Amino acid sequence: MNKPLRTVLCAIATGALCFAAACSSSSSTTSAPTKYYVSLGDSYSVGYQPNVSNPVTGHASAGYTGYVAKALNLKLANFGCAGATTQSLLTTIGCPDVLPHTAGVQAYPTTTQIAAATAFIKAHKGQIGLITVSISGNDVTACAKAASPVSCVAAATASIKTNVASVASQLRAAAGPGVQIIGTTYPDVLLGSYVYPTHPPSASQLSLAQLSVTAFQTLINPALQAAYASAQGGFVDVTAKTGAYIPLTTTVKNPTYGTIPLAVNNVCALTWFCQLGNIHARTPGYVAIGKMIVASSKAGA
Repeated sequence: MNKPLRTVLCAIATGALCFAAACSSSSSTTSAPTKYYVSLGDSYSVGYQPNVSNPVTGHASAGYTGYVAKALNLKLANFGCAGATTQSLLTTIGCPDVLPHTAGVQAYPTTTQIAAATAFIKAHKGQIGLITVSISGNDVTACAKAASPVSCVAAATASIKTNVASVASQLRAAAGPGVQIIGTTYPDVLLGSYVYPTHPPSASQLSLAQLSVTAFQTLINPALQAAYASAQGGFVDVTAKTGAYIPLTTTVKNPTYGTIPLAVNNVCALTWFCQLGNIHARTPGYVAIGKMIVASSKAGA
């Protein structure tokens, strides 16, 4: 090969290599699209905690959603609304009780929570990393004061299952088959009736604590699990994972109440019920729920 031709070929080869390197560098610096974590539900989904001096007023913390978003490196889009029920999530326009400082809050003044969430999901196809739902607690809170709490919960369970199945179905249709949907339940806060408002507990307090376990274990949680499963969704049984089903005969020493059931001790540590009669989680409770969701998400990935 003569020298001029060799020189030309070398120049072409060098240019091609440089072009390839430039393309590789350009593609490596292109930022990946934002991945979102979409949260729906009630006051648990926005991390509500009461003001200790006035339990009626309160605020939203990052709750479990903040923990999950950080752990999974996702951007939070939170549609949760304090006071939401399985029915209001489907039919109520706007959120009448947007809590201050809600992490990742999404406003939807002219539509329902489910419509706003599904519209967001559809607008961000391929960018949804996880969807969680916390709902049904407000459907049954009044049952704690009913003459027959378990009968009251049983009556509410049918509509809970129907409504949650509708929520899960709409989320699945919007997200497609590849996106994880995880439903959650709650700590059994009414176990705290063992020490609130009086300790030792009255006969009615003890009965309520015992019946609350039956309500969660045989009615609420099976209905929720079946509803999410109908749309290929997962379910985190927070009640079981926070020790609610440990027999009340298993006891520990508590610095405030003395010897109490371990299940009650757990709920006192994780929620505000034992101190204030408030059903919401403390920060350690929300973190515990967040860890459960992350573990479930990674297990299903």
